[in-house]
Amino acid sequence: MAGLNLPIIGYMHSPYTEKFGIPRQPNLVQVESYIEMAAPYNDLLAFEGIEAFSHLWLLWQFHDNKNQQDSGAFRPQVRPPRLGGNKKIGVFATRSMYRPAPVGLSVVRLKKVEKNGKSVRVYVTGSDLLHGTPIVDIKPYIQYSDAVHDAQSAYAQDEPARKQVLWLAEAEQQKQALLQQNRITAQVINELEQVLALDPRPAYQEDEDRVYGMLFAAVNVKFKVSAARVEIQELMAAQPLIRQPAD
Repeated sequence: MAGLNLPIIGYMHSPYTEKFGIPRQPNLVQVESYIEMAAPYNDLLAFEGIEAFSHLWLLWQFHDNKNQQDSGAFRPQVRPPRLGGNKKIGVFATRSMYRPAPVGLSVVRLKKVEKNGKSVRVYVTGSDLLHGTPIVDIKPYIQYSDAVHDAQSAYAQDEPARKQVLWLAEAEQQKQALLQQNRITAQVINELEQVLALDPRPAYQEDEDRVYGMLFAAVNVKFKVSAARVEIQELMAAQPLIRQPAD
């Protein structure tokens, strides 16, 4: 069998509206997001019993790769960001998005499943998925078999270090104004700080004078990064993203 066709059962609604800034693994940032189930999978009967599980596996598609291998050529090696983006290793020894089957796998915490009219939404936290990501399956996380406590993870054994996040005076004023105008929420600010603390820059960029820009949920943020901290320079409202938080 040369290929496999999989149905898309839903789409992720996430504050990550561009790839820049998305954590490289799930559960590093506790963002809230939800899966909008597609018909005919928007049936609550399909979720009966799921509330007894705290976590879920999401299987999803890397749908926004700019360099898809349309020619069908196999690239056996890639450059993982955790190795500085310079060292090549085998693609099957990484979670790179550029792989023969563009399929991702993430563990998330289940918040709730909710039906509103014909819509069924699965609310989760800890996702590392881009807004609009197609979901191909949802499976319960099984603690006794899925958690391997003596596992070895090579170059990714430890969590990435986190930097201190500081708001410069002008950015702090902008943040307070947006909060008072109800254009953003404290939750969005908290999630944004978690994302920036992980240093979203590409691994090969170390220019401390460069100002970076990132779109997150309903805000555009500009920031600089040094060895120990992230300085937020500016925070401006963007086109709001429709995202209902879980209770």
